[in-house]
Amino acid sequence: MTMKTNKATILHTPLGPLLALLADLLLALGLYFVARVEFVLENRSLFADSDFSSAALLTMAQGGYMFDRAAILYTNMLWLVLMLLPWYGKETPAYHRFCKGLFVVINSIALVVNLCDSVYFPYTLRRTTTSVFQEFSAEGNLGGIFLTELLSHWYLVLLAVALVWLTSKLYVMPLTEKKYFRTHRRRLTFAGMYLFFLLAAVPLVVGGIRGGLSTGIRPITINNANQYVQRPTECAIVLNTPFALIRTIGKSVFQVPDYFHSIDEAATIFSPVHNATAPTDTLATSITADTLNTLAGDTLTALNPRPNIVVIIVESFGREYIGALNKDLDGGTYKGYTPHVDQLIGESLTFTNAFANGKKSIDGMPSVLCSIPMFVEPFVLTPASMNTYIGIAGLLAGEGYHTAFFHGANRGSMGFLAFANKIGFADYYGRQDYEADTRFGGTADFDRHWGIWDEPFLQYYCTKMTEMKEPFMTALFTVSSHHPFAVPEQYRDIFKEETLPIHKCIRYTDMAIGRFFETARRQPWYGNTVFVITCDHTNQTCHDEFRSDIGTYAAPIIIFDPSGRLPRGTVDAVAQQIDIMPTLLGIIGYDKPYMAFGNDLLRTPPAETFAVNYLNGNYQYVKNGYVIQFDGTKTKAVYRLSDRTMRHNIVATVDKALLQQMENELKAIIYQYMYRMVNDQLK
Repeated sequence: MTMKTNKATILHTPLGPLLALLADLLLALGLYFVARVEFVLENRSLFADSDFSSAALLTMAQGGYMFDRAAILYTNMLWLVLMLLPWYGKETPAYHRFCKGLFVVINSIALVVNLCDSVYFPYTLRRTTTSVFQEFSAEGNLGGIFLTELLSHWYLVLLAVALVWLTSKLYVMPLTEKKYFRTHRRRLTFAGMYLFFLLAAVPLVVGGIRGGLSTGIRPITINNANQYVQRPTECAIVLNTPFALIRTIGKSVFQVPDYFHSIDEAATIFSPVHNATAPTDTLATSITADTLNTLAGDTLTALNPRPNIVVIIVESFGREYIGALNKDLDGGTYKGYTPHVDQLIGESLTFTNAFANGKKSIDGMPSVLCSIPMFVEPFVLTPASMNTYIGIAGLLAGEGYHTAFFHGANRGSMGFLAFANKIGFADYYGRQDYEADTRFGGTADFDRHWGIWDEPFLQYYCTKMTEMKEPFMTALFTVSSHHPFAVPEQYRDIFKEETLPIHKCIRYTDMAIGRFFETARRQPWYGNTVFVITCDHTNQTCHDEFRSDIGTYAAPIIIFDPSGRLPRGTVDAVAQQIDIMPTLLGIIGYDKPYMAFGNDLLRTPPAETFAVNYLNGNYQYVKNGYVIQFDGTKTKAVYRLSDRTMRHNIVATVDKALLQQMENELKAIIYQYMYRMVNDQLK
């Protein structure tokens, strides 16, 4: 008679716990695989140009397995120990029901975190790290935002419920029969067997977490994802969010690379120390001759009297939305969503190849107001934020300027109040200040999510500036063009749904900016004020060129001088947010040394201007008509700036001398940044 062997028979043997453990680890891998497929499908438009050939998929799968394995071992370490304990008394139904509950809860949390990050990813283009907890620590509206997301992504809720249920049903739970342990010998055999399994598991788990057992292998980090993909954005496909969170807990963000022997050696190539600006410096020749014939003036002198400075940072105001900066889109038929800003551009100096230096609101503040870009992690969330540094507000306060920062959200939201104080703003006006001013609409103008609607808050902004002593320097951060992408009730029939949810919000904010300038033109300070309009970061896109690794940073930089003393026109030179502070200091003729990683755009020929940003372990450097992607060790890709969708990597054919020059410049920028962050030399 032949004995029938089945699942129950196998799992009731002494090897049952080990076999169940292996089966359940495969189940966890399956959960991560499903979450990865969902991640790609949810963000398929952002990966439309990715190579998903069999070879590329195989490489991604190898990387994905490595990071999933590490995340599973990290998160299930307690469960692994409990399953392998060399104690026969644990082999009871109650014990293994506890182990099952622990496994289901831990891996369900990991699943939900991955699914949630697939929704957040379009706003950051990277897997979420622990900095997110600091970023939103002061926000009291996250519950409403989260509920809105649950409703709009109901299918992900159903998927999560189904997968958690399936995990519970498919979990393999062993149970060695009690009669097996009747003899002392069998108990000792079981204990010895599982002591061996537990000890053998230690190097296997360590190797799985590290990425291998070889002595030459360093523990894998999120940057290792780059070796399995062709473009930095694709790193998110290979990574998983639990791993990204775990590997960034308490990690030192900034480390000085060994590119140079000293800060002085790096300074021979690039230095962020700007010397005094002479009032009669020659205007960059390219602005008058090489780029446009319409710009006025051959020399640039400091404006006298010194002008007021107004910096308007528009939430999510990507370059794609602005019709005047995209006249060639859609075969020349593209109108954009910003008629009022388009009209303003016709009277302004605008840089068409301008880029943001980060992907979050908290990146935009240091970039625009301090000329500090985002490398690795948002600067204000790192220990380096406690360093000694100053921004344009503090520098101008020393020149007799009255300074104030305006943000329609709750006081302290996004940490802006603390940051504004740190960099020298004397006054701060937020939602509570607006609501306390009886001349305006009070709480009725609160959008129920983030802050005061842009239209009334911009009017408040204009009114408060009229009450300030000149010269003044102010900055405003708008809130309305933000998720959940709503407009005031009275405008819902005017600004209707369009191609993307954000489009109606952009139209609303553009209208609010138009109304602001209508009111500002009637104020006595208007004629002696220089306005700058930019964004904090970009957002939703519907054109391929703005979904590329560099296109997703495409931002407006608009300098408007109503007096006409500054040149006007559209300039093709490369520009970036960190150029705004040195350019404004040059406009007023600031005559003291200061620290800035950007350039004065009015005095720097376009052959010397550049843009730099950081994406998933890669630095992107734009200069000389090229974009290079540098992983900290070598250049992985080179694209022509005119290759807007970044389809043609020409790293193998680009001029080697030029590439070496650009790489050396980028290394000098990185070295200066890291050295000064680590050694508190930002001032």
